[in-house]
Amino acid sequence: MAFSAPNLTQRPPRSPRVRLGGYAVLARAIDKGRATIAKQNGEYHFDCPLDKMCFGFIGITGAALKKELAKGKSDSEILAWIEKTAKHDRCPVTIQMWSKFMEERVPSSVDTRGYYNEMVKACAPKREDIGTWFEMLDVDDYVTFGGKP
Repeated sequence: MAFSAPNLTQRPPRSPRVRLGGYAVLARAIDKGRATIAKQNGEYHFDCPLDKMCFGFIGITGAALKKELAKGKSDSEILAWIEKTAKHDRCPVTIQMWSKFMEERVPSSVDTRGYYNEMVKACAPKREDIGTWFEMLDVDDYVTFGGKP
């Protein structure tokens, strides 16, 4: 393998807040994709619903991204590939607005609210200040690798 894949059994992927090319979630998805290829993904799932939201906004598929990651491409090379092949040509302002929306997104249905509440209860049962998906993922990552909620 020509790239260094993160070992997600030892540390979490990048936060969904970390932006790559302005896109929230993308850096995290890339980490999970590389770790999956290297069979070091642990409990993390590449092409999960959050990843799919990002891929759909960009106009790529998880399978296509994974194929490019398997070639050993860097983050910069992946961004160049996205610019060249994505179905949607998003301007920086649109990317910024989508990323901000994603960062502030809360569970919106009874089904997702129940799942979300169970996740928060599992990783930080005494916390009442966790309200967004990104907050929950950040706390879950932190607690999973030894942090105290």
